[in-house]
Formats: sequence, C-alpha cells, structure tokens
Amino acid sequence: MSTTGICTHPRPGALRRRAAVPAVAALALLLAAAPRAEAAVELGGKGKDAKAKLSADFRLRFEADWDSQNASGVARDDRNRARVRVRVGLTMKLSEGLELGVRVRSGAEGSHQSPHITILDFDGNDTGDASFDLDKWYLKATRGRGWAWVGRNGLPLWRPDELAFDDDVTPAGLAAGYEWGDKEGKLTLTGGYFTLPVGMRAFSGNLTLAQAVYQRQAGATGFTLAGGLLGVEAEPGDPDAGRLLNGNGLRDYQTWIGNAQLRRQVGGLPLTVSASLYHNAESYSRNDPDPFTAANFDQTDGWSFSVQAGSTKKKGDRLYAYYYAHVETFAVSSSYAQDDWLRWGSATETRATNMKGHELRFAYALSGAANVVARLYLVDAITTIEDGNRFRVDFNYKF
Repeated sequence: MSTTGICTHPRPGALRRRAAVPAVAALALLLAAAPRAEAAVELGGKGKDAKAKLSADFRLRFEADWDSQNASGVARDDRNRARVRVRVGLTMKLSEGLELGVRVRSGAEGSHQSPHITILDFDGNDTGDASFDLDKWYLKATRGRGWAWVGRNGLPLWRPDELAFDDDVTPAGLAAGYEWGDKEGKLTLTGGYFTLPVGMRAFSGNLTLAQAVYQRQAGATGFTLAGGLLGVEAEPGDPDAGRLLNGNGLRDYQTWIGNAQLRRQVGGLPLTVSASLYHNAESYSRNDPDPFTAANFDQTDGWSFSVQAGSTKKKGDRLYAYYYAHVETFAVSSSYAQDDWLRWGSATETRATNMKGHELRFAYALSGAANVVARLYLVDAITTIEDGNRFRVDFNYKF
C-alpha cells in the first residue's frame, strides 16, 4: 500500500559551508525576539462553534553530536548542524460530532520518524533531501464519551515518553475509544488496527493497539495507570519491508507496556514522576536464520523512569526534567521508537534500542506560544561498545 505526498523538492547538498558563528547568533536573536502568538486561527465561529481551525508550528534547532563510536569501536566524526521543522494543520467541523483533519509536515520523504530538515551542516556534510508530505488525513466521529477515526493520524497510545512509539510516526487505519467516569476518576479503553509507514509514502506491516488507562485526581494529587499491547505483524513478502533497519520489516513484535505516573503540586509547582516497563512476548530463537535475530533473541525487555518539575504553559514558566532509559534490542521495534536520544542508524531511520542512558532537560516559556528547550543525552549500548553524546537547543513557536 502506498500514498503520494503533495509536494516533493529534493535538495542537493547545498549550504555546505562553515557558518557556525552567524547561525548561532541568528538563533539567539530569534529566541530573544520571539513574539506572542495565538495557538490556532478559528474560522466561521469561536471555540466549539468554529467551523474550521488552522494551526501551525515551527521549530528551529541546533544539534551537536560528539564523542561517539560505532559497535566496532570506530569513532564517528563529531557533528554540528541547524535544523528546522514546519507543520501546518487544518481541522474542519463537518457536522456535530464529525471532524475532518489534515496536516502537512516537513522532512525527508524517506523518514517516517523525523519531520526535521537540515538547513546547515557546520562541518560541511550533505544536508540531505527535503520534502513536504501529508502526515495526517482522517475523519473522526465523536458521540458522547466515545470516538472513532479512520485515516492517517497520531497513534492514540497514552505514554509519558516516546520510547515505545515516536509521536512523529503516523500510522494509517482505524482507531476507537470510550471513556467511563469523571474528572476525579476515569477509565479509558482504546483500540486500533493500522498499517505502518515506511518513509512518508509507503506502508508495510500491521500494528494492533489495545490499551486501558485509569486516571484519578484528588485535590493536588493525581495518578495514571496504563497497560496495553503493541503488536506488529510483519509482511515479509512486501518489497518495502526490507527497507527498515535490522530486519524490522520482516520481524513480528508483541510488546506489552505498563505505565504509572504520579502528579502533585508541591509549593505551587507541578511535579510529575513516571515509570514504564516494556516486554516483547514474541519468541525468537538463538538458531534463527537471521544472524541479527539470533544474536539478540533474548533482548526483549526495557524500562524507563522520569521526574519532571515545572511547566511551559505561560510566559516565564520553567521546566526541569530527568529521564533514564534501558531499552533492549527487541523490547520495541526501533523503526518506530523515538529518534531523539542518539544518532545511530541511517540518514532517514534511527536505531533507538539496545541503549541505556540519561536525558537532562530544561525548558523556558517565552510566551504561551513560544519556548526554548535544551536537552543533553548521554547514551551507551547494552550489548556492544557503541555510545554517543548529544545536545540540542530547540526554539518552538506555535501559530
């Protein structure tokens, strides 16, 4: 199954020049001068009565990777680059309880994990291709406490982080959910069946989602408990399946996920503590004909922990966070997991498993629509000597 993007503009290795000082100065100027903005433009009414909503967001990123080696112990070149992300979305209210949504995003045509485009590589490397593709196109119906959508959309999986599934990956298929209870205590059941993207214009393999989420709020304290399944069914006969790294398009996954989160106001400051467990119940063999599967047949578990203080809701807000992750090779499918922590993989796909490490994060709200986020990642492989360090500064702006 495949879909065609709306516009493609491959970019050659342009802008291959050293301009670190001017670029960083321009970034600093943008951060200092960030204006206020509304989160969305409403057309044909206000609030719930609006017939359509146009929204957009922009990200400018500086990213540095250094002191990294591959699984053979060969050092990777340090890398510094500037990147951007642009997304524009439109939701239209067709009738009471019926919504049509579309969104266009930037990125490389071959990357389903990342909507970022490299505009300047400070070390003279090729900046890669750039295109604009539809990453969302769906029809959603809501009635009472139930909802359902068909099309291509974000995965409706509750999670405190993206270690199991990247927010930028948008599968196509069917999803539905129903909620019981009230704001003090509610239970939500969600399910879906999807086809998984290979790049932005092809699909291969199927994903089954089932999750139960219980949330409760009592005064200044709240908690969430979630449990669910992400089941990946590969399509080995599909030519696009072989494009995924490490044979992920040819391998099934049955990943059970458990999440717990505690939220509390401490001295007027929001504090959130989260933990997750991952277990892939799919059986692999040490005698599997695929050497990579055989070498990692028992690497099927993972866990993560985070603590976060603060928020970025209004001007002047600050957020501090720490994350720890330990994700074995087959705990989740690396082709659809987060791509933030490390640079392992190809130009269009990240291998974000067989990793353990730390993230330190700081964010500052310039306004309700603009913020700056700085993140430091220190990562090592679990079964090899591969490692890496990464630092990012993002300027995020919602229109």
